[in-house]
Amino acid sequence: MSKAEKRNKFLAVFERIREELIEHMKSEKMPEDAVTWFNESLIYNVPGGKLNRGISVVDTVAILLSRPLTDDEYFKAALLGWCIELLQAFFLVSDDMMDGSISRRGQPCWYRVHDVKGLGKVHNVAINDSFMLEGAIYHLLKTHFRRESYYVDLLELFQEVTYKTEMGQLVDLITAPEDNIDIRKYNLDKHTFIVRYKTAFYSFYLSVALAMRMCGVPDVYELNGKTVEPYKEADRILIPMGEFFQVQDDYLDYHGTEAEIGKIGTDIIDGKCSWCVCTALTYGTEAQKQLLYENYGKKGADQAVQEQAVKDMYNDEQGLNIPRRYEEYQKKAVADINAMIDQVPEPGPNEVVKGNRLRRDAFRAFLSKITDRKA
Repeated sequence: MSKAEKRNKFLAVFERIREELIEHMKSEKMPEDAVTWFNESLIYNVPGGKLNRGISVVDTVAILLSRPLTDDEYFKAALLGWCIELLQAFFLVSDDMMDGSISRRGQPCWYRVHDVKGLGKVHNVAINDSFMLEGAIYHLLKTHFRRESYYVDLLELFQEVTYKTEMGQLVDLITAPEDNIDIRKYNLDKHTFIVRYKTAFYSFYLSVALAMRMCGVPDVYELNGKTVEPYKEADRILIPMGEFFQVQDDYLDYHGTEAEIGKIGTDIIDGKCSWCVCTALTYGTEAQKQLLYENYGKKGADQAVQEQAVKDMYNDEQGLNIPRRYEEYQKKAVADINAMIDQVPEPGPNEVVKGNRLRRDAFRAFLSKITDRKA
């Protein structure tokens, strides 16, 4: 199946889920305008991204089971995938408001939409819309998984990962408060903490852990005389992978165009604790640091000039040369992650057939999706 066919099959499940959520709204006797609004929020915010997080649940279930999925298995795996995409939408809608972002996925951020089917502008209604996107997750889980033995495991995974992500968002927001940015507080260790909590758990660990629960992978098992703790193994590999992914995002925010990444990069103007500025502060000269202090995170009439001054310093091939440093970082990160994957105890043919043992290919598949990405 081609990448486009795989995406279209996954999107077909979204239509089924969207219809189900709208029917539930109607069954609650919600007014027609509220139903229309929620429908538009779902369409606008949920299916527009690359869908890697959601599709990875399906891919991981197929890898663990080592066979094509039945229709029921595919639907359940895809539904879990769409729950992650709903979680992503919840985070992005609220995050865009907190950051005052302009665009997302090549279109205005949801809170900036001026009219929703003749019902008026979104503006602060987006706060409640984000809550409803999150609430839809638990409605879907209850409807489709309540009778499964792993239902509580699914609930705990979503709740714990959501809480961890919000912890990361908190540290991100107070490290770089919009009205009092002090980049002297930024360093690579703090950046690592923020991205691991804010991005890695929900973007990487969650997809694989949900698939593992669906396939019946236990918390502990014995393999070739060794005790394997598969969820700890997944954490050990996927959290650094998520960190690598966010470093890519930070780099693309400064180096990519809107056409390439689907948004206008704002990290420099917003004063974000980005890998790029943390690297510049770590390896820059006193003069380069002073340029950052004077130009990074500045808003006002001269913000475009100040942003360009930072970019020019990043791009200086005789100086900081952030593109070269990023290439070096990427090569090392990929090599280190592959080395960690090679340490995962691999089940034999008999165990693979059962589908309830962790496999290296689950991690390799995820890594292949993000290596050398341009958006």
